Amino acid sequence: MLSRIREDIRTVFAEDPAARTMWEVLTCYPGLHAIWLHRAAHFLWRRRLFFFGRLLSHFGRWLTGIEIHPGAQIGRRFFVDHGMGVVIGETAEIGDDVLMYQGVVLGGTSLEKTKRHPTIGNKVVVGTGATILGPITVGDGAKIGAGSVVIRPVPPGATIVGVPGRVAGAAREQKPGADLEHGKLPDPVLRTLSEALDRQSLLEERVRQLEETLLQTKPVTESRLSPACEAAIRQALKEVLDPEVGINVVDLGLIREIVLNGRGVEVRMVLCPGCPLAAHLIEQVRRKVSSVVGDEPVEVVLLDEAWDCTEAASRLAAGVRA
Repeated sequence: MLSRIREDIRTVFAEDPAARTMWEVLTCYPGLHAIWLHRAAHFLWRRRLFFFGRLLSHFGRWLTGIEIHPGAQIGRRFFVDHGMGVVIGETAEIGDDVLMYQGVVLGGTSLEKTKRHPTIGNKVVVGTGATILGPITVGDGAKIGAGSVVIRPVPPGATIVGVPGRVAGAAREQKPGADLEHGKLPDPVLRTLSEALDRQSLLEERVRQLEETLLQTKPVTESRLSPACEAAIRQALKEVLDPEVGINVVDLGLIREIVLNGRGVEVRMVLCPGCPLAAHLIEQVRRKVSSVVGDEPVEVVLLDEAWDCTEAASRLAAGVRA
């Protein structure tokens, strides 16, 4: 028992950078108190002392704000950070090295006296306010984003966000100290919209080609790019979104210049170093410009310029709020 207590205290220091002293951890961490009281209540519950087990768990709820049914099975090194409002049902099962934040609910969806609460695997992170319902399994190493409602099984290592929860990130290597970056979760809805816009661009280009074939028109060539033509191009480029920040490439400041280079139209733009969506954005820009200038050749040139899209998006959002 003493070894488990020492292990629990080490877990607090490992999972919470705010923990400073042993005395602070022993007296000021309700998540630690809740798991200790649950072990005692679970001991009574397994020996069919149901009333005393529930009474002890009720006392723990009053003391810590964390409600854990004495029938729940919890593994080692389980840590609830802050903890207020956490509810864990009777038939819930939690593996080892699980990190849980405040407001999490492991709830049931049936009135029958069967397995009706979730099973949480090892090394799972459950974000603030997440709700996991029913006798589903959350695979080892999965990450549940803050505020998500999970009603379907979660594959091992997946990242789940949204209501209802959807897989938003493939399995990644576990990195100590960076279990779940709540402010940088991927957005599956924005990704879907980006794919829909990509498809729309293909259809627009096809329609334009068919119109030109039917009308037998020839593209107008100019020795220079007129202000009206550049304005039309920039307006069209406002339909190209950067999926990472959800802002169009014009307002984000990615488009630097639009010029005639003797071979056709040249669009000079910047991107974040190592941007994984560079090819996608360049192709979208090329298609949108082509939809305006017709059969005039279009070339997209990346400038060698340091650029931080996240910082630019923050400044733009601040400007809009102001």
